[in-house]
Amino acid sequence: MADVMVAAIERPAPPKWYRWTVLVIISLAMFGNYYVYDSISPLADVLKAQLGFSDANIGLLNAIYSIPNVFMVLLGGLIIDRIGTRKATLLFGVLCFVGAAVTVASGTLAVMASGRLIFGLGAESLIVAVTTAIAKWFRGKELSFAFGMNLTIARLGSFAALNAPSWAAGAYANWQTPLLISVAMATFCITGAVFYWLIESRAERQYTLAAESTDKVVWRDLFRFGVSYWYVVALCITFYSAIFPFQTFAVKFFIEAHGASREFGGFLSSLLTLFAMICTPLFGLLVDRVGKRSLFMMFGSLLLVPVYLVMAYTSVPLLVPMAVMGIAFSLIPAVMWPSVAYIVDQSKLGTAYGLMTMIQNIGLAGFNLLIGWSNDHWQASAGNPTGYRPGMWMFSMLGLVALFFAFLLRRRETGPHAHGLETITVASSPG
Repeated sequence: MADVMVAAIERPAPPKWYRWTVLVIISLAMFGNYYVYDSISPLADVLKAQLGFSDANIGLLNAIYSIPNVFMVLLGGLIIDRIGTRKATLLFGVLCFVGAAVTVASGTLAVMASGRLIFGLGAESLIVAVTTAIAKWFRGKELSFAFGMNLTIARLGSFAALNAPSWAAGAYANWQTPLLISVAMATFCITGAVFYWLIESRAERQYTLAAESTDKVVWRDLFRFGVSYWYVVALCITFYSAIFPFQTFAVKFFIEAHGASREFGGFLSSLLTLFAMICTPLFGLLVDRVGKRSLFMMFGSLLLVPVYLVMAYTSVPLLVPMAVMGIAFSLIPAVMWPSVAYIVDQSKLGTAYGLMTMIQNIGLAGFNLLIGWSNDHWQASAGNPTGYRPGMWMFSMLGLVALFFAFLLRRRETGPHAHGLETITVASSPG
């Protein structure tokens, strides 16, 4: 028995190549997840033409994804902390696949919304599980860069979905075919989880890994996260509420308000993803080297403020505001998600990410419904493109609110209660 204990103690840490292999494999689950989520946006005008859906109906398909996560993603975080990342990733990956399959089963709003609801039950919790796993493998190392690379692989799914009208143009003759493609992509949610389970199980026999708590979750711990954590959460809900609900209607907006083709509209929307795929790891690498995390979050929030009004009121080429939005969409996530790992104890990280994502989804659900209602109320259409302007004002105001919370975080993290967000770098981190 003593020899076994000594052998366990003397096991080396996983080599760098092993950590990055784990990252790539688990990110495949995110790739499938992101593709399925973004498969609705390029299909919006087809759903309207072939199934008679209104903008409110289309907004519901993405809002109902977020609605169950108002409670489920917190439960998912608690499940992750209780059963571990391997089992949780597989469980949520299966739910993603089932949801994608149900969505394509019928053209009735009730069935499609049910499928998106099932998909939502698994998708956000899957993201929390993957995020927690990456924090486990990379904390104190290249954490922001690792998160950036994970998001690059995940957003490749979004990029593929938003550009599907170009590479799968024939599929859009019918509303169902693009969604069948999304079911095929959802298989990555399961295969990525299975391979992650296998490779981490092998690592446990060969290397010393960070401890993963599977203790009973104490509910009162939810109220013990510090002020900096809640500022990050507030930034999260405002920032993402300005991004994803816009993308829900972006292709339709580009077609009807700016005369773009569906192919070019899909490409414009995918620019957010393209910028994020390239720039998020680079921003993560920069932040790992210099710190200043809350300052970067302030800058990213500021970039969001003018872009919607530029698109609503000017004839500036759409490539310009979408590129600026793409920089913001690259910068904020590269800094925000890894910051939580420095604020919250590892044993509560799943719960912390779950709670953060739960509150984020309140904003996503609310603003998908609000913008859909706004477009319908002001009769936004090709004949009345000014009907989109009230919604664009709402998005711009969200950018201002995000900037305010980033400022409060900056003030907190430069004071006596700082957690090191402004100072921790790869060189200063242990391990």
